[in-house]
Amino acid sequence: MSLVKSKQRVADHGEVFTPPWMVEAMLDLVKSETERFDSRFLEPACGSGNFLVQILQRKLAAVDLKYGGSDFEKRHYALLSLMCAYGIELLADNIAECRGNLLEIFAAYLNLTDADDFYRSAAYVLTQNLVHGDALTMLTLDGKAITFAEWGYLGKGKFQRRDFRFDSLTQMSAFGEADSLFSDLGKHEIFTPIKTYPPMTVKELASAADNDPAKAVS
Repeated sequence: MSLVKSKQRVADHGEVFTPPWMVEAMLDLVKSETERFDSRFLEPACGSGNFLVQILQRKLAAVDLKYGGSDFEKRHYALLSLMCAYGIELLADNIAECRGNLLEIFAAYLNLTDADDFYRSAAYVLTQNLVHGDALTMLTLDGKAITFAEWGYLGKGKFQRRDFRFDSLTQMSAFGEADSLFSDLGKHEIFTPIKTYPPMTVKELASAADNDPAKAVS
């Protein structure tokens, strides 16, 4: 694969893609986490998804190993695996490619068509998890604070969603460090979700995608 799309993009944005062998080597450093369905990964300059694609493939292999004999569990844990992949990307063509690449892998794994509720749910999740924005300013391209959906699987086909602001999450990463300014504090209100949704089924997630055409995967 080519590591650059154009010299101009390298000059304007410093865009150089990570080669597959290096992606694999880096992910092997946290191999056990890449194989946990509910471990969350954020790529703050995700490009077309080199890291996220490999992470999703590893998670789906783990799903197949544990739940391959149960179609119900396999489908729901595969969706949870997708829900735990996050990215931010500055360039519009890259974020569209990233969403498309992850959706293609997910759909191929479950043998889905675009009419399937799991396909439409996955497409909706990707519009929430893969953000067109700037990780440095923590803003979307239209100047709004980047917000991520935290997804959890409650079992029996139901998922829980809670939304958090990215800038609050970056503060949270230092919250428990022994030498941080926050080390002696209790839980702070800025670390609570800005919105919590009722538990949702896959059909309800698919309906959310249908009712929000502005969020369609391009």
